[in-house]
Amino acid sequence: MNDNVVVITGVRGLGLACARRLGVGKQLVLADNNPEVLADTVRQFEDDGYKVLSAVVNVADPDSVNELAALVARTGRLATLMHTAGVSPGMADWETIFNVNLVGTIHVLNAFKPLAVDGTVAFVTASNAAYYSPVPLDVEEKLALAPIEDLKAVVQSVAGHDTGIGSYWLAKRSNQLRVQAQAADWGARGARLLSISPGIISTAMIRHERKHGAPIDQTIASQPIARLGNAEDIAAAVCWLAGPEASYITGTDLLVDGGMQASLRWSKLSTEYLESFKKDTNS
Repeated sequence: MNDNVVVITGVRGLGLACARRLGVGKQLVLADNNPEVLADTVRQFEDDGYKVLSAVVNVADPDSVNELAALVARTGRLATLMHTAGVSPGMADWETIFNVNLVGTIHVLNAFKPLAVDGTVAFVTASNAAYYSPVPLDVEEKLALAPIEDLKAVVQSVAGHDTGIGSYWLAKRSNQLRVQAQAADWGARGARLLSISPGIISTAMIRHERKHGAPIDQTIASQPIARLGNAEDIAAAVCWLAGPEASYITGTDLLVDGGMQASLRWSKLSTEYLESFKKDTNS
């Protein structure tokens, strides 16, 4: 019961890399919605000498998330929470993206805030997609603060919400805003709360998006750092943010995207990309 516990939701891609760094010398709790993937991952970590517990979790189901939090509470002190579970625009319809990426993140924050103690650091994985297009200020306030039962109507009030990229963009912006809004509550418990926004990272999710026609290679070629990111790029940033050198950082988002957003805003790629975005949201 004295163990420092590191919780990872989503054990592929970013979650896997973060678990390897953050879980050294700690009690790892790995959670995923795919039992086979979860079991294989647990075996890999056990073979490598990690202490591992696991749970099959559907983040869209509050009872499932609460069961995960109860497991952690029985196990030890929450040291780090890394919430990476989610679906991409090409993987699901807009309502599934809403339920998993937006509402699921709120379930995780609600379930784990009572476990936060002095020194706990929690992360929500947002996305550079959250920077694609501005959200009206009144909508931002509701995305940050409104109860779950009101959020579908809030999202539906935004043009393009029912496209893959539109729903994904709104969900990830909500993730960033919830972190901002809840940072003070977590801080009152001695804990820090942050979001991290990856760009195009080499994961199964990105391979799926490329296969379904997303302009991955064109976008990478136009970035200041013209390469595909990898999960270690994100894990390295998370590891630093979780450590003592970043102890004054909370309630904010770290954008790790190879300069993609800078290019989208300040180069001709901005016009090309946003025009394609408008076509997607208007179709």
